[in-house]
Amino acid sequence: MELLRFATAGSVDDGKSTLIGRLLYDSKQIFEDTLEALERSTMLRGEEGMNLALLTDGLRAEREQGITIDVAYRYFATPRRKFIIADTPGHVQYTRNMVTGASTADLALILVDARKGIIEQSRRHAFLASLLGVPHLVLCVNKMDLVDYDQDVFERIKAEFREFAAKLDVRDLQFVPMSALKGDNVVERSANTPWYEGTSLLHHLEEVHIASDRNLIDCRFPVQYVIRPRDDNHHDYRGYAGQVASGSYRVGDDVVILPSGFTSTIASIDTADGPVDEAVPPMSVTIRLSDDLDVSRGDMLCRPNNQPNIGQDVDAMLCWFNERSELKPGSKYALKHTSKWARGLVKDLHYRLDVNTLHRDETATSLSLNEIGRVTLRTTAPLFFDDYRRNRATGSFILVDEATNDTVAAGMIL
Repeated sequence: MELLRFATAGSVDDGKSTLIGRLLYDSKQIFEDTLEALERSTMLRGEEGMNLALLTDGLRAEREQGITIDVAYRYFATPRRKFIIADTPGHVQYTRNMVTGASTADLALILVDARKGIIEQSRRHAFLASLLGVPHLVLCVNKMDLVDYDQDVFERIKAEFREFAAKLDVRDLQFVPMSALKGDNVVERSANTPWYEGTSLLHHLEEVHIASDRNLIDCRFPVQYVIRPRDDNHHDYRGYAGQVASGSYRVGDDVVILPSGFTSTIASIDTADGPVDEAVPPMSVTIRLSDDLDVSRGDMLCRPNNQPNIGQDVDAMLCWFNERSELKPGSKYALKHTSKWARGLVKDLHYRLDVNTLHRDETATSLSLNEIGRVTLRTTAPLFFDDYRRNRATGSFILVDEATNDTVAAGMIL
């Protein structure tokens, strides 16, 4: 079955964790012992029924404060599709956690409290989802039960968000009125919203088309590991293991190895379940070549007539993660791009972006925690990269502080 990764986003107390709990509960994805533990936890908190948010808020600090701090991942499946959910925090100070959770998502759920409408954090998370290249957005107008399922409230929020989303790069935008607490329009259509003509949220998650979102044109295979068994039965085996970032690889295809530029053909493609004739994203495979060439970790296999950009200067949008330091021109970091490591120097900070107004502050001299800006980096070794909009795998990287080994930033190449 096809796998859909989606992330929740939105402000504090908009009901992100409750929505995920409702999805799991109403789709019969919770084991009996988990339900019993959930009921006990709810009772100990002095609440009635079941607090479904506790299914994802697992940290003690999260349960004590009733907020989400770290990204919580949950898995469930229906007869039509498998899902991996990333429940991300809503607080401004945990924006970096939201970026982490949404960076691999195919779809983002932006939750809005029907009583409050579109607020600053709603815009921030919608912009971040757009910046991260999430192809599909769903605006979930939650807590409709607290406004008596008023259609005018829903339409007003819908119109306001459409106006804001027009400034963003959003390919697919849907709207769902719901109550995560009551279950309206989450798994089943609700009789409380007869004016709503769309489907339930789960039905949309099952049916949204994501196959065309993957880049099957630009063949990119970053080598992670060279497999060379030492036993007598496989003395002539030499394979290059990794995950297909994009494109389609078939036995007999011509490939070029970067950075050497040597060419060869694919002799075989092996997986944990045996050989296959074709490899597509996100398969993890071992590719054998017809010729004995010098290929190592960090190299890339691609097509001779379709190669990525090769260079040591990259322009990128950077989201700063570190609270103990700031990014300033002249700073040096370790840079990890696909399976390749290099050192990078921040040559220039072009502007800092206000994610609420989308204003560019060209007078900015640094980036601090959760701030986003455009930078130019110079690396010690050439990178093989594409524009992030075209290829999320080869268009992204992270920066690491070599002194502390902290991941201090995530970048998207322009």
